[in-house]
Amino acid sequence: MRNNTQHRLVILGSMDEFVKLVRMAKQRGIYTIVCDGYENGPAKTIADKAYTIDVRDTGRVAEMCRAEHADGIISSFSDVLAENLVMIAQKAGLKSYLSPDRIEYLRSKATMHEMFDELGIPHPKSAIVRKASLADDLVGLRFPIVVKPANAYGSHGVYVLSSVEEVAERFDACAHYSDADYIIAEEYDDGHEFNMMNWVVDGKPVVLEIADREKTWDDPHLPPHVSRIVYPSRLTATVLDEAKTIVEKVASYVHMENGPLCMQFFWDAKRGIQVCECAGRIFGYEHEMLEIAGGISIEEILLDYVYSPDRVRELLKDHSPYLHSVACGLYFHGKEGKVATVDGLPAEGDEGIVEVLDYYKPGEIISHATGAKPYAVRIYVNADSYEQVDSITRDLFESVSVKGESDEELLLGSEIDVYE
Repeated sequence: MRNNTQHRLVILGSMDEFVKLVRMAKQRGIYTIVCDGYENGPAKTIADKAYTIDVRDTGRVAEMCRAEHADGIISSFSDVLAENLVMIAQKAGLKSYLSPDRIEYLRSKATMHEMFDELGIPHPKSAIVRKASLADDLVGLRFPIVVKPANAYGSHGVYVLSSVEEVAERFDACAHYSDADYIIAEEYDDGHEFNMMNWVVDGKPVVLEIADREKTWDDPHLPPHVSRIVYPSRLTATVLDEAKTIVEKVASYVHMENGPLCMQFFWDAKRGIQVCECAGRIFGYEHEMLEIAGGISIEEILLDYVYSPDRVRELLKDHSPYLHSVACGLYFHGKEGKVATVDGLPAEGDEGIVEVLDYYKPGEIISHATGAKPYAVRIYVNADSYEQVDSITRDLFESVSVKGESDEELLLGSEIDVYE
């Protein structure tokens, strides 16, 4: 017989980053129902119940929520999950942090830029580009430019291009990842890049952290890959006030009272802040560093948002984005190929090493297909100073190696950013 007093929570998402969330929910006595389109998602193996339904089939997922008598729904870490969460919640009559008509401002690049312009928020100059009018649409943009699908997820279909001819060559490859008949082109910003996580409490964003997003170039036509993210940013004091003001404007514009609101932006001394995007979700594969360096668990906030909002207010009322220590995530990207050896990995518990995840074992094939593992290796580091974190990082960038069957190195190179 079903316990009518037990909370029944639908969690959209079953991949690695949701395992801890499911475990925490179960520890609180919550009945967990995990749902997404991945049949073998690891979070499904520990949930009380699991469904394999594509989250974009919002009507079917909402029907499942009603059939399961769910009294809460939550997700994070992914744009596609965040976008469909609000649609499903509305159809199922469940609480959500945004309405479907407002999530578009945090999702569609074109609509987001219109919001930025209306609010006076600086962002890289951009244009909507259609194939038939490509050359005219690009007039006024300074090359190099970044071209992006209008409403795709992640970095799929994103290119850094240096001429009108290159845009014409890559137009179809970029547009393929969107259902729109146009792509977005914006001027490339080479300033320092930041990830900023916020949780809106009663209409006011609390800055959880600002992190340095360090990158390494591999292919001149592709965006540089993220090699390291450092919490907190060395430049927190420089960018905090302006960045917080921007997020406050966005939260007010989309009518968000409580929930996640994250921003990616650039800064340099000449141009100041240029906002890349605002999104209604938490950054995935890095939120753990907030807990490592700042003692704040995103999973706790997500659960409290649904069932104990007063606890969120209490937890965040005195939070400082400067955090207690320095943490960083090292992200080792791999070329496609069959893995022969994985060497140079540290052990968890070694000085400064918090977590080591090697995603591919010898004999497995590194793939970049949609739904593939995001990295070849991921390592979390924690120390008392930036100098210690940098020293550990340099050692690991030199020692970690994944080689293919012909003894070729499959890992892309990784560099540490330079700060004046």
